Amino acid sequence: MTMKMIFKLTRLTLPAAVALLAACSKQNEPDAHGEGDGHGHGEANAHTETKDGVTMCIEHGVPEAECGICKPGLASTLKPGESAKIRLADKDSASMAGVETALPTVGRIADAVECYAELAYNQNKLAQITAQVGGIIQEVDVDLGSMVKENQCVAKIWSAAIAEMVAKSVLTHQTLERERKLRAERVTSEKDLQQAEAEHRVACQQVRTFGFSETDISRTEANSTDPVYLEVRAPFAGEIVERTAVRGALVEAGKPLFALADRSVMWAMLNIPESALARVKVGQTVELRVESLPGRTFEARLTWIGAEVDERSRMAHARAEVANPDGILRANMFAQARILTRSEDGAILLPSSSIQRIEGNNFVFVKLAEDLFDARAVRTGTKFDGKVEILEGLNPQEVVATAHAFPLKSAFLISRLGAGCADD
Repeated sequence: MTMKMIFKLTRLTLPAAVALLAACSKQNEPDAHGEGDGHGHGEANAHTETKDGVTMCIEHGVPEAECGICKPGLASTLKPGESAKIRLADKDSASMAGVETALPTVGRIADAVECYAELAYNQNKLAQITAQVGGIIQEVDVDLGSMVKENQCVAKIWSAAIAEMVAKSVLTHQTLERERKLRAERVTSEKDLQQAEAEHRVACQQVRTFGFSETDISRTEANSTDPVYLEVRAPFAGEIVERTAVRGALVEAGKPLFALADRSVMWAMLNIPESALARVKVGQTVELRVESLPGRTFEARLTWIGAEVDERSRMAHARAEVANPDGILRANMFAQARILTRSEDGAILLPSSSIQRIEGNNFVFVKLAEDLFDARAVRTGTKFDGKVEILEGLNPQEVVATAHAFPLKSAFLISRLGAGCADD
């Protein structure tokens, strides 16, 4: 046994190493193999026999052309569905090495583009509530986190400009009523009445811009000594997510007082790799997993894909809309996103630990007997959540090594490690 072989075996568990050394011990016997192949067969018929027209490897009890231990070079030549057979030392070798086996599962898996996302408010339901005129804040009726209804008053502002406009509308209304009476008595002309109507109409239009109605004007006229306040109202139902309004503060026209957001639907802003853009289109389903909310998957819909790719990151921006009825999703959360591009029912699925990479190909080890495994080349598909889709090379009724399969891979390749095998 070479030092290289000993070094590689130290990576295995002790039982696995014992089992594999036992498997190779036959190969070290003086008359076991010659120099003709991976182990080398000396005389043409010394260790082979013909059975039903097939040349069999006597030592391992499998067709010589399929003996993975004698011919480890097979790995590079096998196509999906083709295999080499691995005969272990005895029936307990696999269990001693900790190999676990199971049937594949058959279920649904979706091919997807994976990327990162950041949650944001729905910009179509986000509003800055501002002071429409300069004045002094008299009342603040809501706080951070308050849920408000559409058109609900959230603050009141006293403004000299508003007071002047309301007073003007009251005055023009009184003038109009007087002109109507005089016209009815034919004391004044039709022109004077029309002028009074026009002036009142203009005055009312100005105060309507700030939310005052005819009823409000009439109420002000009836209670002329009461102060006039501008009521700041919510444009739609939602949650107060920002507040700068402070009672008694002097504010200027246009200054933001609150930010209002409807969080029942959130936006997920995605960064899609340029290489995946051809597979992505608007309307596809997006699955979101938020690190701070383990165990939960949120379903969204892709609604927009950017028209350009960032010249540095080579990513395109995209947007998905995700329902958030319980309010658990919050702005600026990070998430892992999967844009589902293909959905497959009845897929053959294996744990990722079942797949072993040999000579650039993917292999699984199919159990044929307690001491016999098939090193089967397979073609894999989508990988997600610890599962791998097998597209070709495996039937769902076949038992596969699903965990601790590395010892079987080592048994397949052990003849390369020396001691009666062809040296690397």
